[in-house]
Amino acid sequence: MSEKKQATWGGRFSEGPADQMVRFSESVSFDQRLAPYDIQGSMAHARMLASVGLVSEEEAAAICSGLERIGEEIRSGNFTWDPAFEDVHMNIEQALTKAVPEAAKLHTARSRNDQVATDMRLFFMDAGEQLASVLKGLMRALLNQAEAVREIAIPGYTHLQRAQPVSMAHHLLAYMEMFSRDLERVQEFDKRARVCPLGSGAIAGTTLPIDREFVARELGFVDEQGNPQVTRNSMDAVADRDLFIEFAGVCSLVATHLSRVAEDIILWSSQEFGFVRLPDAYTTGSSLMPQKKNPDSLELIRGKSARIMGQLTTLLTLVKGLPLTYNRDLQEDKPPVFDCLDMTLDCLLVLEGTIAGMAVNPEPCKKAVSDPLLLATDLVDYLVLKGVPFRDAHHIVGALVGLSEKSACSLNDIPLDEAQKICPQIEADWTECFSVKKALSLRERPGMPGPQQIGVELKRWKTVLNS
Repeated sequence: MSEKKQATWGGRFSEGPADQMVRFSESVSFDQRLAPYDIQGSMAHARMLASVGLVSEEEAAAICSGLERIGEEIRSGNFTWDPAFEDVHMNIEQALTKAVPEAAKLHTARSRNDQVATDMRLFFMDAGEQLASVLKGLMRALLNQAEAVREIAIPGYTHLQRAQPVSMAHHLLAYMEMFSRDLERVQEFDKRARVCPLGSGAIAGTTLPIDREFVARELGFVDEQGNPQVTRNSMDAVADRDLFIEFAGVCSLVATHLSRVAEDIILWSSQEFGFVRLPDAYTTGSSLMPQKKNPDSLELIRGKSARIMGQLTTLLTLVKGLPLTYNRDLQEDKPPVFDCLDMTLDCLLVLEGTIAGMAVNPEPCKKAVSDPLLLATDLVDYLVLKGVPFRDAHHIVGALVGLSEKSACSLNDIPLDEAQKICPQIEADWTECFSVKKALSLRERPGMPGPQQIGVELKRWKTVLNS
């Protein structure tokens, strides 16, 4: 390889790297994705250099014009990426310098260390906006379904055993709570991303008279009041990968919630449950069994969630033993982050489509929720209101359940005189406890699945998503 191809750092070396080393060390195959952010950062840097007199206004204008042309080449697919130039930064700089001689001054007061840190923070700001937008799309699909099924009751489950009746809307709104916390985490993450590391140099800044706040304002690294924010320690600025890990952590929590929703809907769509029918557009068939309709979209979400969580582990392991400051190991920090974003966005969109096209089967829901055992706890409450201590009431209802099993009859079909032998406080109105409608109507306190509370929550979520 010629020395010319290593012009940015090759002056110290008598020969270029081996071809195998070029292939092994290049990152442009994946970090070319940062090109828009790299160009954005370089244009701001050029304008800053002009503002402090390190380049002329004409030189800065020529550099920015050349960068815009390269950006257009990249967007149109006409830019040639050369692995010999290692990464996105050197590829763009080499092409720019060839076309614009003034670009030889662009790297003044800048290192690839603070350059890539800046690119990645711009990427994270953009990624946060994408995640927030797609999360809201999924939440709207959930809200629409919750509105449509607010009158349908189903069993709630603990230990995957029928527990107590809830409205299906209440179940769906539980997911809204999960994803709203994810949305909050994305928004908090965005605040931490908006701090500019450019000007930190390779490790110790620069002796040149740069204006870091100028660049921060240009690139949107500002707080809620519009004040520029810059990193406070040059060594931390180039070595820090907390944002990478935090981003993967946010994506991992989103993926965890996606996987839990997917599992619930897989169960609901099975013939054993039959609560919902999945849309054909998000299911597949079997190559052997013609009757099959498989919930592959949901199963893939479960599988891809594991991949996202694995990327978090990769980043934690990558960083844990590194001394300050930059080490080439950190080149491997980008593929996990890119994969987290792509997989999380895909999973969110697929689940949104699946839920939007999901149809509820009211009859299987009605049959499942008619099990009187679901209201055994309401019978305990009935006894408590008659003065029976809770622990005694719990024991009494357990005995009634045992009697129903022994007699092969439903709990609510036990004759009154038999029930009174176990508990004299039971009166003729005890069977009213086994009305699902009444049971839900008695749960009208905040956080409960009563119809009025569901109405309040549906209205609240509409306001939240439209704000």
